Amino acid sequence: MSEGPLLRADERLSGALAGRPPAGAAEFCADLGNMEVALPVLLLFLGAAAWHARRAGRRRRWLPPLAALAAFAAVPLLVVPLKALVDRPGPPGAGPGGYYPSGHTATATVVYGICALLLLPLLRRAARRIVIALCVLVNLGVGGGLMLRGYHWPLDVAASWLLCLPLLAGYGWLTARSGR
Repeated sequence: MSEGPLLRADERLSGALAGRPPAGAAEFCADLGNMEVALPVLLLFLGAAAWHARRAGRRRRWLPPLAALAAFAAVPLLVVPLKALVDRPGPPGAGPGGYYPSGHTATATVVYGICALLLLPLLRRAARRIVIALCVLVNLGVGGGLMLRGYHWPLDVAASWLLCLPLLAGYGWLTARSGR
């Protein structure tokens, strides 16, 4: 991936995006994909979901939190070997290889996606749409922030979204089968 049409497209798009103001907002959005931010958010939502399931007297109430933690643990198991295998260099000034796919984007996609999926059964239809829209906006913000700050190529971000969709689908399928 050191040359070719995909790299040229990434370079053109990154050149148009990187360094654009507002830097503070882009940095904030990019930071939402940090483990130090995403993990406490996930644990908070898992705790609230477990508490709600216990109050409702649900059987197998342990399954959604356990499945969420498994999906979360799968992120580095998928991303790290791909980074090592591809060893793609980052945008100018970002340092040596290991940028494809974006770990921050993958973390954010799984964490905020699971948080939304935990909320959906508790909400009415209109509120569900709002939660889904917020989840999409947060994940677009993380990916956009990473690109605007010059931390990742657009293809790094898109690859992480595509990589994590099956994890979220599997989580949703498993928890739906548990009667949730």
